Amino acid sequence: MANWTKIDQTVKRWIQEAGANIRASFTDSLTIQAKSNPNDLVTNVDKETERFFIENIRSQFPDHQILGEEGQGDNVQSLQGVIWIIDPIDGTMNFVHQQRNFAISIGIYEDGIGQLGYIYDIVHDELYHAMKGQGAWMNDTPLKKLEKVPVETAVLGISATWLINNRHFDQNKLVQLAKDVRGTRSYGSAALELAYVASGRLSGYITMRNAPWDFAGGKMIVEEAGGIVSTINGGEIDMLSVNPVFAAAPGLHEALLKKYLL
Repeated sequence: MANWTKIDQTVKRWIQEAGANIRASFTDSLTIQAKSNPNDLVTNVDKETERFFIENIRSQFPDHQILGEEGQGDNVQSLQGVIWIIDPIDGTMNFVHQQRNFAISIGIYEDGIGQLGYIYDIVHDELYHAMKGQGAWMNDTPLKKLEKVPVETAVLGISATWLINNRHFDQNKLVQLAKDVRGTRSYGSAALELAYVASGRLSGYITMRNAPWDFAGGKMIVEEAGGIVSTINGGEIDMLSVNPVFAAAPGLHEALLKKYLL
């Protein structure tokens, strides 16, 4: 049986070390490559950071599997056992252009159930973390359980991409939603936006395409903070596939599903 307290302490130590290495890279020249399209970037720092985690996990927890964004982990085909789902830098475009608004994201799942979640805002030194059944935290401060938020006072994380014509969802519904809420924001990092939902900085977050490494850590943290994470139609998230993801405070989740999303 996994010792989750020991694993939690170990992961936090690794995250701090990886974060320090990333901060130290700010003055270095980056090697930047495009993956699936010119806006889908990866740098040498992404790859080096993923490799750092993989080498440590393989050394300390050799029976665990690893699903990493940059493809250096395992060919994970099922949720059986303990699986680490890692995004070494979520928000690579922000990392390249802004040197802010990016994060390390890690979710650790056992037989498909989230056990530990981490999102580390490296620049602001804010570590959002959660353990199953123990609540969610930002650094040493417990996050308050999320309360109901009315639609008209909600601040929603959503990209402008989904408010124009797209093949994933009727943009007219989302345009009306954007008009009805108090405001919208887009930070360019799914992990950070989920962390902001958990901490109440955002009331909700909607996207049509998130990979497991984008949401694995954040899903765990939002749920431990009392929020709800689902697909865009309220269904279960597939932890091994690309999903439309909808995370929100209680009450707001149900209200937006009923009026705008279903």
